Amino acid sequence: MPTKDASKFVTESINVTATAAGASAQLLYACPTNFSAVVTFLLVSSGTVANKDISIQFYHQETASYKYILRTYRMGSNSVFVLTNTPSLSLHQGDKLVCFTDSTGNFDVTISVEEYFDPTRKL
Repeated sequence: MPTKDASKFVTESINVTATAAGASAQLLYACPTNFSAVVTFLLVSSGTVANKDISIQFYHQETASYKYILRTYRMGSNSVFVLTNTPSLSLHQGDKLVCFTDSTGNFDVTISVEEYFDPTRKL
């Protein structure tokens, strides 16, 4: 069981340059060993001058598989899309979120998570 009274907040942000899915996609966040995490905020910002596509995938360590959270989402120029709302997305050690786009450097993706020490969780 995670230690809920000993959590820490982490925010990461990347400029997406990857153009392929799965293992070739760009790492946004990886849940560290002995931790569980709850995604509290996930935002995509488009700075492009033309409509472009962005995708975000969840890598599930237990099944060694990638699943889409956002698939080929077309965003207008200079727009923002917030993916998070209640309920939250829970991650465990080894799980990760990755991103890719159809045109490099057009998107910034920002994530905030609350990490909980969880040493007894097994894969």
